[in-house]
Amino acid sequence: MNKAKIVIIGSGPAGYTAAIYAARANLAPVLFEGFYSGVAGGQLMTTTEVENYPGFPEGISGPSLMDNFRKQALRFGTTLLTEDVESVDFQKSPYVIKGSKTTYESDAVIIATGASANRLDIPGANDGEFWQKGVTACAVCDGAMPIFRNKDLYVIGGGDSAVEEALYLTKFGSKVYIVHRRHELRASKIMQERALNHSKVEILWDTVITKIEGDDVVRHVTLKNVKTAQETQQPAGGVFFAVGHTPNTTFLKGQIDLHDNGYIKVNPGTCQTSRELVFACGDAQDHVYRQAITAAGSGCMAAIEAERVLSARGHI
Repeated sequence: MNKAKIVIIGSGPAGYTAAIYAARANLAPVLFEGFYSGVAGGQLMTTTEVENYPGFPEGISGPSLMDNFRKQALRFGTTLLTEDVESVDFQKSPYVIKGSKTTYESDAVIIATGASANRLDIPGANDGEFWQKGVTACAVCDGAMPIFRNKDLYVIGGGDSAVEEALYLTKFGSKVYIVHRRHELRASKIMQERALNHSKVEILWDTVITKIEGDDVVRHVTLKNVKTAQETQQPAGGVFFAVGHTPNTTFLKGQIDLHDNGYIKVNPGTCQTSRELVFACGDAQDHVYRQAITAAGSGCMAAIEAERVLSARGHI
């Protein structure tokens, strides 16, 4: 059985940052980087341009940013395993982490498996079509990009997140449409009032998008009224999904405490989970901010917390 002082599950900004800090603390971390669909780097691997990560005034592509994180983790001695984690056993220490090819026993574990943005199956919205070419799931991340400026933008959803995204996009788009398949929003009353009273926001009731079209980027959407079945094509500069995220935590059920929405419970102000020496960072435990910079910050926190507890217990 392979043994480690600390194992990190998941890559992306949180996982790689945790590895950098753990490695610099001489913990010789082992990182399973291919947890979700075998893709290392997390959601940023499908993001074309990142303009709000500090230190890159001209912006940087998501894959390039993650490659830099990865190289830095390697530089300080992180062992990277490009394979999925199939199961964990946190019932007794040392903990057992079983990958698709490799199994480790570890004194401490950091979970950084992230979350996946929910998407609807709309022609034109998929990978290889207009995903990240005008179709996205994060207005705060992407809304300021030039392709969205002074264009008609469409937000799909009906909750607080959809309204928040729409209001944020009014800074950049000429008009923002909230596309909702029902005639009543799920958003809180105050958020509904803000949307209804904003001059640049219009709610398209009882409506769905059935097709997204364009050339190099999004140019048009086809709207369908679900009551009349009437379809119309309208110009569009971007489509934003605001239909929630799903944390990549299914494999943790029964091992640590999760919220009802699947996100990992941590003690307030820390990365400590319900299991001693098991920490969580990044989007797997954050359903509020979901930014690369906050994920990286929590990865740093998790590694520092782990090092302090391991040291206090004489593991290092």
